Amino acid sequence: MKRLSFLVSLTNNDNDYQQEQAAAAEKAARRLGVEVKIIHANNDAVSQSQQLLHHIQDASVPRPDAIIFEPAGGTAFPQVARAAASAGIGWVVLNHEVDYILELRRQYKVPVLAISSDHEEVGKIQGQQFAALLPNGGSILYIEGPANSSAAKERTRGMNRTKPANVQVKSMRANWTEESAYRTVSSWLRLRTSQESHIALVGAQDDSMAIGARKAFSEIAESDRARWMKIPFTGCDGMPKTGQAWVRSGTLAATIFIRPNTDLAIEMLVETLRNGTALPEREVTRPESVPSLAELAGGKLGRGAGV
Repeated sequence: MKRLSFLVSLTNNDNDYQQEQAAAAEKAARRLGVEVKIIHANNDAVSQSQQLLHHIQDASVPRPDAIIFEPAGGTAFPQVARAAASAGIGWVVLNHEVDYILELRRQYKVPVLAISSDHEEVGKIQGQQFAALLPNGGSILYIEGPANSSAAKERTRGMNRTKPANVQVKSMRANWTEESAYRTVSSWLRLRTSQESHIALVGAQDDSMAIGARKAFSEIAESDRARWMKIPFTGCDGMPKTGQAWVRSGTLAATIFIRPNTDLAIEMLVETLRNGTALPEREVTRPESVPSLAELAGGKLGRGAGV
């Protein structure tokens, strides 16, 4: 029997969740006896599209049995998806809204599906975390992902649905990396308006951006630093060695565990390609608050994470 091979295309290699996505894919491949090649798009959608087309169309490159990819931009590459399916290559989209899955499944006899965390639920949990951490309300600095990211949009929508009316949000954007959030927040801190702001909490749509924001706050003038560093910082992703560890140490007040899904994609592809098992059009995983919302409401924060 031919050994199955999969191409995994991730947005970057600078984000802890993306790194965990790569590790989960490699672990699943070893366990299931398949080959996996991992490539990174460096947050560049054009580059990602070209990389994928290269593996689909270039006869000198071994053709994978399926492509698993997390879009680096605002599109899930419908033309590239069609090129892959017409070439007999399966197609799995991770963590992105997709409207072409059903059409491709009807036209081509290859596995096609989308797998995602419930990003609106991620946002709802984060809004509930803000309520627990700021029982008397206040202003938060909210660091969103890129404007063209469906995951970022859904997280913001969910957060706005559950945050209390007495929590006011000032939003800014970064690019899912620590460095991008550090630059964004550092620029804001140089503005006079930031000195007049009464920010009670910093919330980010992923843990690496929360850490970048915290780094920016740690570098302000010593006279203001102690006050700023007492406020809670929260993020999302909750990987065991990063986000969850930062909560335990008190670096973050809370995070949200979002399980990697490259391994789930590989498991589902192997099952259908080896055994003919039918695949759903969409698979959704559920996020979890870390600590639990009950613990946050009870005041069980890490060291240095309280106001």
